[in-house]
Amino acid sequence: MTEYCFPRHVRLLNAEDYQSVFNDTSSKVFAGEFLLLARKRKDDQARLGLIVAKKTDKRAVGRNRIKRLVRDSFRHNQTLLAGMDIIFLSRQGIKELDNPTLHKRLAKAWDQLAKKSKKTTSNQKRTHSTQK
Repeated sequence: MTEYCFPRHVRLLNAEDYQSVFNDTSSKVFAGEFLLLARKRKDDQARLGLIVAKKTDKRAVGRNRIKRLVRDSFRHNQTLLAGMDIIFLSRQGIKELDNPTLHKRLAKAWDQLAKKSKKTTSNQKRTHSTQK
């Protein structure tokens, strides 16, 4: 049960954490109503940062619903996303999605992100082995 919680060590907490992902993005997944940016880490910890602007939903209730659903989906996919810092950016139209639809799109996006991450890791290993 404890592996599905959302403690401090699985969150991006400060501006430096967010800036490092923005500056060194290794994988992106655009899913229409949201964007995922990811950066590889040296350890196997997955961390998540959320950016849900007032532009996407004027009411705090709506923004909190989106954040709650993203955190829940992330918790269930943490093992798949091991070794990445991820930023979730909401876009226009996300508030119109109902909960099951958003959950499905997030699950698909996490899978795409994991595949892209593995691809970039294998490409980096090939590049390093050819340089030696």
